[in-house]
Amino acid sequence: MLSAEAIEKIEYELTKYPKDQRQAAVMSALRIVQTERGWLSQESISDVAAYLGIPDIAALEVATFYNMYDTEPVGKYKITVCTNISCMLRDSDSIVHHLQEKLGIGFNQVSEDGQFCLKEGECMGACGGAPLMSVNNATMYEYLTPEKVDKILKELK
Repeated sequence: MLSAEAIEKIEYELTKYPKDQRQAAVMSALRIVQTERGWLSQESISDVAAYLGIPDIAALEVATFYNMYDTEPVGKYKITVCTNISCMLRDSDSIVHHLQEKLGIGFNQVSEDGQFCLKEGECMGACGGAPLMSVNNATMYEYLTPEKVDKILKELK
């Protein structure tokens, strides 16, 4: 069941599209529900589909195609490190290794304290600031070094 707050936000998103094209708001609706619940369960995806009047599979296809949606529980802070070519050439591998050592987890795992999840990301469109990572699909950190990563993690804790 979608919350009243989620419905209100989805209704606002629906104003951006023709009335007979409710499915166009599926990405926004999934983002709204994920932000509220922390991740997208099968039930959450079905709730979004039902509200928009589309088949469950149509919402599931979107939720599983894009890496900004999480279909399994993630930590409080989802750290996504770009490992695409520009970041790789600027030593993103050392940032990944540092994060894995520091957090005690690999990609797609959650730290024991439930605080951090580490994800591998494709190009984030900020190649000039490589290597980079995002936290919770919202805050982007560029020009990373192990020292800068330590400072970011300390601020998040």
